[in-house]
Amino acid sequence: MDSDLSLLPQAAAQMRGALSNLYFAAARLAPSSAREQDPELDAKAALVDQSYYRLIRLVNDLAATQYLNGEPLPLRDRDVVEFVTDIFAKAASLAPFRGLETRLICAADRHLCAFCPDALEQLLYQLLSNAFKFTPSGGLITVELRLAAGRVFLSVEDTGPGIDPERLETLFDSYHQAERPAPPPQGLGLGLALCQGIAKGHGGIMTAESRQGKGSRFTFSMPDRLSGTALSDVRFDYSGGFNRALMSLSDTLPSEAFTIRNH
Repeated sequence: MDSDLSLLPQAAAQMRGALSNLYFAAARLAPSSAREQDPELDAKAALVDQSYYRLIRLVNDLAATQYLNGEPLPLRDRDVVEFVTDIFAKAASLAPFRGLETRLICAADRHLCAFCPDALEQLLYQLLSNAFKFTPSGGLITVELRLAAGRVFLSVEDTGPGIDPERLETLFDSYHQAERPAPPPQGLGLGLALCQGIAKGHGGIMTAESRQGKGSRFTFSMPDRLSGTALSDVRFDYSGGFNRALMSLSDTLPSEAFTIRNH
């Protein structure tokens, strides 16, 4: 990891604690019971919630810079179909706020393989966030999980404006922003670089395909293998104690998605 990035995870940990205190203080000022009875208060509180989730997303991206070096990740044997389906369902429930349709393609009902749950969650939500951001209303986002030739392929495809072919070669570089008409906030510009680091940490790779005016497809692939670690009897909690889908997609959603009736 570059020396200028090495302190970011530590800074993120301190920022997360301060943000949590601010969020809980705001929740006491506008409790759920009051928001349910007062639509105007709910709308104002939703803006606070949205800002909180956007900041937490930024902090989590800072913490995730540990993935940029592409070092091997701790892998655990889990059902990758269940994992991807769960995240897709949460994201799909928010797609109507952007006027988008979603589709999941997966032929397998269940498949155990070795992966790092935290890192793969970061990767999938990053790809979904990009797809939400760049796909206009009425568009389609497709998530596909495919098993072939001893590998696992996970792709997210959108029907957005596509990417200039000249930008594809540097798309996964750190701090690189593709020249696509993204609405603010723009974020750190690390998203796809993090995805590539996560892919390398799985012994895999990220690839991108795009046709201007037709959309883009980002694919993560890794070896289909088992680590030999025992499966837990307790279902893995992907939420981390808060609404992970809202956090990960907060840059792409209207404030209406954060009102108490839509939580």
